[in-house]
Amino acid sequence: MTAEVMSGVILGQAEHSQLAGAVVSGLSLGTIYALLAMGFVIIFKATQVVNFAHGALATVGAFITAGVAVELNFPGRFLDVHPLFGWSISVMTALVLSALMGIILERIFLRPMVGEDLFSVAIVTLGMNVILMTIVTDYIGPDPRSMADPWGDAVADLGFVIIAHTEIAQFIVAVALVLLVAAFFRSRTGIAMRATAFDQEAARAQGIKVGAIFAIAWAIGAVLATVGGIFGSVYPRRVGVYSDTALLVFRAFPAIILGGLDSVVGAVIGGLSVGVAEALAGSYLNHPWFGTGFSGIVPYLLMVGVLFIRPYGIFGTEEIRRV
Repeated sequence: MTAEVMSGVILGQAEHSQLAGAVVSGLSLGTIYALLAMGFVIIFKATQVVNFAHGALATVGAFITAGVAVELNFPGRFLDVHPLFGWSISVMTALVLSALMGIILERIFLRPMVGEDLFSVAIVTLGMNVILMTIVTDYIGPDPRSMADPWGDAVADLGFVIIAHTEIAQFIVAVALVLLVAAFFRSRTGIAMRATAFDQEAARAQGIKVGAIFAIAWAIGAVLATVGGIFGSVYPRRVGVYSDTALLVFRAFPAIILGGLDSVVGAVIGGLSVGVAEALAGSYLNHPWFGTGFSGIVPYLLMVGVLFIRPYGIFGTEEIRRV
């Protein structure tokens, strides 16, 4: 059982339930997967592009947050504010910059590819991933970059389980973002995005600016990736931004496939399911027969099992083609 997976429980204390700790830890991990999966799904839903640069977006976004909060010390350099409020301002500033980054990347790399084969577009996103990760790895270097979050390693003892303050904040933020995304898809712009996802040509005929919808989708995807990268870079997961933060998205990929590539609801349920499965495996399937890294492959086994039954994911849209 690794510290990264079983973060919600302190082992060796009999008064705390191992099962409760595993579930809380799994839900904590699952919310990170869900946030990353939602960003991926929104980009795919609007543009039909499989974004292989999503991990890079998460890493760069988290790095921007660390830079704003620590290197620039904004707004603490200019205002004497409460640490939580100051860090929140830093994060909001970083999210705005991340959204702009998403818009710029879509404009430079993806807009010229409109109408091209989707496989070619996916390869372009793979190239974007290499470019972004090369740049950010050079800046991060071998040492992690602190997020300077106000909670540190503080924990709350609920009697049956110990949970980190960062995990409590993570649950609150995740719920708020899910509600905001749900409200967005009921707005005029959200309906336009759904129409664009259904049929781009028909959307253009109705006066929808498809290019603007693509840019918005990439901005939202970058923001959600950044939030996932932030919570994946603080205690108890990590103690800073590493150059391999992008691997979080690869670990979240089973959640994306399990829920369905074009389903936001599936992304949330898939993320939570995969997180809990991974945490339970890390807690209970730690016998030497399985090997030390068995919990890491459990999400992929779960994904394969679901795909045997539902090839398009639990909530994915089934495509029917006449042959």
